[in-house]
Amino acid sequence: MKITIGNNQDLYSGPFGFLAQLVVMALATVLAAYLLPGVRIDSVGAAILTAAVISLLNNFIRPILIVLTLPFTIFSMGLFLLIINAFIIMLTAGLVSSFHINGFWDALLFSLLLTLFNYLLEIPNRITRRPKYQPSDTPSHDLHTDTDEDGFTPYEEIHDDN
Repeated sequence: MKITIGNNQDLYSGPFGFLAQLVVMALATVLAAYLLPGVRIDSVGAAILTAAVISLLNNFIRPILIVLTLPFTIFSMGLFLLIINAFIIMLTAGLVSSFHINGFWDALLFSLLLTLFNYLLEIPNRITRRPKYQPSDTPSHDLHTDTDEDGFTPYEEIHDDN
């Protein structure tokens, strides 16, 4: 349930990467709101604004909440993070007037669905950003002549004659 702005090492970094991830998050928001009867988004623009607010709250407020509630998170073995996610969704509903959540349980279910849909919609980007296999610069001699059947080079035992 988060959007990261990215780094300069991948194709989706910078403002275009943020916009692409914002569109994915908005689509996930619309899908989750469609499935849950306790969640309502008034328009497509409201979905984009909701995705942007969730993204900003996740990037700036969520880390502070995680640090402040660290003992509860450790005691609950990480389940308290679900409460933080629901709180972020309810805070978003309070900030965006065209995004409506009926209660805490709807916010919790919405955050779970949003995470699932965001993950599923990001799969094509993850596949295209996967590092390609780059063969190493090896000498031009045949590698099979110095390796055994498993591909390992033989080692030489050194005996001390003293």
